[in-house]
Amino acid sequence: MPSTSLLAAHDSFTADAGTAHRPEAARPLSRRRMIGAGAALVAAQAWPARAADRAASGARAAAAGVWPRALAVPGGVARLSLGPAAERPQAHAGDVPVLVVGDMIEWTAIVGIPLSAPVGTASVRVQVAGEAPRTIHYTVAPKQYREQRLTVAPRTVDLSEQDTARFERERAHQQQVVAAFSTPLPAADGLAMRQPVPGRRSSSFGLRRVFNGQARNPHSGMDIAAATGTPVVAPLPGRVIDTGDYFFNGGTVWLDHGGGLLTMVCHLSAIDVQVGDTLQTGEAFCKVGATGRVTGPHLHWGVMLNRTMVDPALFLPA
Repeated sequence: MPSTSLLAAHDSFTADAGTAHRPEAARPLSRRRMIGAGAALVAAQAWPARAADRAASGARAAAAGVWPRALAVPGGVARLSLGPAAERPQAHAGDVPVLVVGDMIEWTAIVGIPLSAPVGTASVRVQVAGEAPRTIHYTVAPKQYREQRLTVAPRTVDLSEQDTARFERERAHQQQVVAAFSTPLPAADGLAMRQPVPGRRSSSFGLRRVFNGQARNPHSGMDIAAATGTPVVAPLPGRVIDTGDYFFNGGTVWLDHGGGLLTMVCHLSAIDVQVGDTLQTGEAFCKVGATGRVTGPHLHWGVMLNRTMVDPALFLPA
């Protein structure tokens, strides 16, 4: 039986790499851009002297309320200082573009770390206009996730030939959906998310899932206990890029927030939007349900960065 890791909201979501975001075409320097370039040059000259202070600066930023919070573990987020530049740098994890936020004085790469990432050194490749590419390294620390055992309908664990074929079709479609890397990019101070529904977090991110006694991939989102029919609201401004009724996830909506930052909500009883609709933070667009592979009504909420699912709790104010 093939792996069901791509579509199961209760499993780990991975996807193949695609094309990088295209850089803007070159254009003549305006007076404003010349001034900006000069400011960036001054900042660039000072940046090496500040290198030893970047960790302390990151800690102060976290204390001041910067989201997502940095937690460089499997399933977490790394915040990497790229320094100053007149134009937004481009960053890639492998072949996948990474969200870069900030301004000409300080750019930051917001890197999603896969749950499957090995402990140790990881890296991103950075390209600044007019400069040679460089590699920035960071360390992925270990994290032990708890085990969770669940009993669900047998047909959602041991798939029939027909259900396997359905899953494969859905997986191919979803790989295209999650390749989105759109503009405009979100602002550096606009990444704190709103929880899509009120309620108790019934299952946390990263749990090692065992269904009907069979080990499956880890839980790739946050489950929030809520009654069927409870309105679900957008965690950030975004555009609807996919809706559907999927074998594992049931009723599902994907939102694109720009720069490879996507969110998904699953197991819905009703979907009140269609592809192309735009939403503002707090705007209701669907309802909680118990569709797909579930043990009861709840909302599964997932957050994706650079095509890897990360812990939604890192985007929520404590």
